[in-house]
Amino acid sequence: MATTSDDMNLTFRMFKDGENKRREWKSAIFEADHSHKCPVYVHRTPPCQGSCPSGEDIRGWLQIVRGIEKPPQDMSWQEYAFRRSTAANPFPSVMGRVCPAPCESGCNRNEVEEFVGINSVEQYIGDTAFQEKFTFDPPPPLSGKRVAIVGGGPGGMSAAYHLRRLGHASTIFDDHEELGGMMMYGIPEYRVPRDMLRHEMDRVLALGDIDVRLKTRVGRDVSMEDVEKEFDAVVWAVGCQTGRKLPVPGGDAPNCITGVDFLEAFNTGRIKVLTTDRIVCVGGGDTSIDVVSVARRLGKIEAENVTDRPEDMIHGYVAHDSAVSAMRTGADVTLTSLFPKEQMTAAEHEVHDALHEGVTILDGVMPVEVLLDDTGRATGLKMARCEWVDNAPTPVEGTEFVLEADLIVSAIGQGGDLEGLEALDNGRGFIDNDKFYQVPGKEGHFVIGDIIRPHLLTTAIGHGAIAADSIDHYLQHQEPIKRPRVDVHHFNLLNKLQESGLEPDRYSGEQTRGTSSARFAVHNYEDRSSHEIISHDKLFKGHFAYTPRILRPEHGPGADEVIGHFAERMDGLTEEQAQGEAERCMSCGMCFECDNCVIYCPQTAVYRVPKSEKATGRYVATDYAKCVGCHICADVCPTGYIDMAMGE
Repeated sequence: MATTSDDMNLTFRMFKDGENKRREWKSAIFEADHSHKCPVYVHRTPPCQGSCPSGEDIRGWLQIVRGIEKPPQDMSWQEYAFRRSTAANPFPSVMGRVCPAPCESGCNRNEVEEFVGINSVEQYIGDTAFQEKFTFDPPPPLSGKRVAIVGGGPGGMSAAYHLRRLGHASTIFDDHEELGGMMMYGIPEYRVPRDMLRHEMDRVLALGDIDVRLKTRVGRDVSMEDVEKEFDAVVWAVGCQTGRKLPVPGGDAPNCITGVDFLEAFNTGRIKVLTTDRIVCVGGGDTSIDVVSVARRLGKIEAENVTDRPEDMIHGYVAHDSAVSAMRTGADVTLTSLFPKEQMTAAEHEVHDALHEGVTILDGVMPVEVLLDDTGRATGLKMARCEWVDNAPTPVEGTEFVLEADLIVSAIGQGGDLEGLEALDNGRGFIDNDKFYQVPGKEGHFVIGDIIRPHLLTTAIGHGAIAADSIDHYLQHQEPIKRPRVDVHHFNLLNKLQESGLEPDRYSGEQTRGTSSARFAVHNYEDRSSHEIISHDKLFKGHFAYTPRILRPEHGPGADEVIGHFAERMDGLTEEQAQGEAERCMSCGMCFECDNCVIYCPQTAVYRVPKSEKATGRYVATDYAKCVGCHICADVCPTGYIDMAMGE
């Protein structure tokens, strides 16, 4: 049955699980219970921020983009949004493109129609910062301490950035020719334009007193002992640079390689075209999608000599005449996954793009054996349908089949390479950490990123911020502070009042009761953001009309156009589109100045504060001489910002 226009406007859920009647929410609002409690304005963390591993103040910069929170007089809203975003994460342009966006999965707007396009607005902020050449605020004076950061990927760069903002110098050691780690060597350029990436890394280095030693591996070129002697603390941000081979018979064949090796060979220019007809990639995550998408773009040529084997091009370098390369045709590329397509860990739009580009995806299958020829090279991969037994994939007997293959790529996970750093190895190829990202038993040593547990780029960036704070306490010979339950960057009302020239007066210490008119405190406001995430059931969702998401324009190639197509697949939002998408944010846990509480208060007890005293989070107040505790203001608050909490 088609959805009626009336139902389209009913954007909150009609029933809870187990109910079979429509809720009479209008009656509930206007039949007050006279609770004898008055409104308190309570700031909570929205689930987008609670879901963000780098802890960005997402609601904050969306409020700036949409025009609710105003910038200082001498700053554009674009620059103000950039500064709010990069307080947590210095890579808005990169993250806006490639982050799988757990924030969007957590967004309360999913309970209305669809999440806010947080990634697309973040990309707009980052790209505008690139175009306008925004810079960071000047850092504070140096403390005289210097920290060694081993690894120049997203985690290491984040640690350097946050340490410098705390006043500490650093030196980054990296064994590559350029900084960037997996952002530079693991993600194709058509997903992360290198001019954007280099600009965002250079902006971090421009803070000053962040030295870089490239093509230098600690544990080989420099000993760990020498690093300990030279620096006041050490951050291990070495990442996971080795891929896992297929754990099946024949998985060590020379033409069975890892996704990490394949992508690094492509991103460093060692592989420009393939010499193989049939490629099979085993995976299901984002890395495997990058592998098959790159393979489709590279195309294939006929091998010119016996050395033109695909693994030779990946582990070494084989030059090909450009005219011959121009005659390349499409390779037959297959991706296999243990899970059904809808449960693959890769982003849904990336799976869709791979299918559109001509990749064959076989889901619900597992590798059983690599088939070898007389020379020991792989000729095919025996697969089987699989089922899950005791939380492990198990082949279904009688369902075996063979995928012929000239190159088999394993993208089933990554591991650490701690050669020369065995003292840090926990026995599983990783480094242990405590809750402050210190290495247990190694004073002055801290660890962040994938070498703890492989996860997202944004996770490593978040680790860098928390580790920098722990290092700051360590360098000052202080115990690290207890981390808040909701450990993200929060809106701070006092900072906003100071920025707006509305800072409370100094407390004299005399008056203790009857202070509602005093100006030394922020009244009837409570900040629970450090320990409470607001759920959708605290919102008045009936306020929000059905509003489709504004999508970034896509022009990804089809199967016939994909060969040699290395341009970006998505365009960024325009200014108008970015503001329109930010308007869809429901501002969970913070007032967005809708006036519902003022309009619906039957006692006219709720009122707007004078414009001269207004700031984000201080838009309305209550005349408690008029308030009867009817709770209507709390019921009609779309953002859950009002609690009936003051009184007996």
